[in-house]
Amino acid sequence: MKEDPVDPVDAEQAGRGVEEPVPEPVRKRRGLALDTTPLRIPAFRRLFGGVAATMIGQQMTLVAVPFQVYALTGNSLYVGLTSVVALVPLVVFGLLGGAIADVMDRRKLMLVTSTGAAVTSALLALQALLPGGGDLVLLWVLTAFVSGFAAVNQPARSAAIPALVGTELVPAANALAMTVRQAGVIAGPLLAGVLISQGELFLAYVIDALGFLAAALLLRGLPPLPPGGRVVKLKLGAAVRGVGEGFTFLRTQPVLLMTFVVDIIAMLFAWPNAVFPELSEGRFAGSPNALGWLFAGVSIGALVMGLTSGWVSRIDRQGAAVLGAIAVWGVATIGFGLAQSLWLAVLFLAIAGAGDMVSAVLRSSMLQLAAPDEMRGRMQGVFIVVVAGGPRLGDLRAGALASAAGVTAAMVSGGVVVVLAMVAVALLVPSFWLFRASRSTVETPPAR
Repeated sequence: MKEDPVDPVDAEQAGRGVEEPVPEPVRKRRGLALDTTPLRIPAFRRLFGGVAATMIGQQMTLVAVPFQVYALTGNSLYVGLTSVVALVPLVVFGLLGGAIADVMDRRKLMLVTSTGAAVTSALLALQALLPGGGDLVLLWVLTAFVSGFAAVNQPARSAAIPALVGTELVPAANALAMTVRQAGVIAGPLLAGVLISQGELFLAYVIDALGFLAAALLLRGLPPLPPGGRVVKLKLGAAVRGVGEGFTFLRTQPVLLMTFVVDIIAMLFAWPNAVFPELSEGRFAGSPNALGWLFAGVSIGALVMGLTSGWVSRIDRQGAAVLGAIAVWGVATIGFGLAQSLWLAVLFLAIAGAGDMVSAVLRSSMLQLAAPDEMRGRMQGVFIVVVAGGPRLGDLRAGALASAAGVTAAMVSGGVVVVLAMVAVALLVPSFWLFRASRSTVETPPAR
């Protein structure tokens, strides 16, 4: 039987570097497997390679910095303050970075920030060799710079995806990027732990620096990526005004606004990390490496879902799917709060992670497809701030409620709130529930 190709490669697709058309029957045979079709596009392969090169090193630094702070001070309060040191530039430059990504060539912006992160990580490695094991103030300053560079880089990288792969492949491209991130979340801390236990803190930072350097070299081969096909002279005042324009635009777009609202609800009421230490010392004290398994649980589920996410990229009713995925997160949180054995708790965390993976892929795709190209950077900037800030607020809620009423009450009540909130959103914001990717996309000019 003759196979009719879908979306034949025309001149515009050739500008993106598509090597060959993908027949529809081939796509259908992918089933549950992770859709790797975007990797046929040379430009996206470079972007994806940059993500893969930096992910393990970034996660290693996230372990190395708090370890070094505690080694220098012997005080957990300073470790907590380090999170604030990283969060402030992430919020400020996440918003500004999104505005900058909407007026500056995104390829150039990614090159600048990747190079800056490589230099900063190299300086982190050098300060680890200072007498006494480093300097706390210098460590905080460099940590703030790393966070700032990442906050500007990520909106530009996410906003560039539709221009590289076209609107149809955006969900598959997001699934690929998020899957490799989850692999890094698992492998990075494990490798960092091995190096740190052998007294090689310096090497943990070096690996991070080399990853950013590799990413910068790969990004050099990308085509120019001007937002909306044009570049405006960058001015700080204009960037600040651009942030305000982004929020003004967001208020007029209920579907886009709700992608942030539902994630904040999920993270605020059902983020579980704050209760892991108490569980490892109490309910699961007899289980080996309980703390490690608890912290790995969500990422394990997200990674498995990423590897079997072929069906996710074909979802058309993306709004309904997001609400369903977050409801799964809420139900799994209830199960986690009630679990009396470690393996069952980790299983529920993995289910929660799988739901969160589906939600993250689709919410990011909705932002990239439903927002015009000249607004994508700012929308991704807000996305980064929400993704970073939500779990921290969730830690505060879960920790306070667990200390007052116990872990079970904190997790079960939060899960119930999340499920009920998703039902309320479906009823009160029907435009989100009814959102279809096929009817709401903004066509993106191909990168040349």
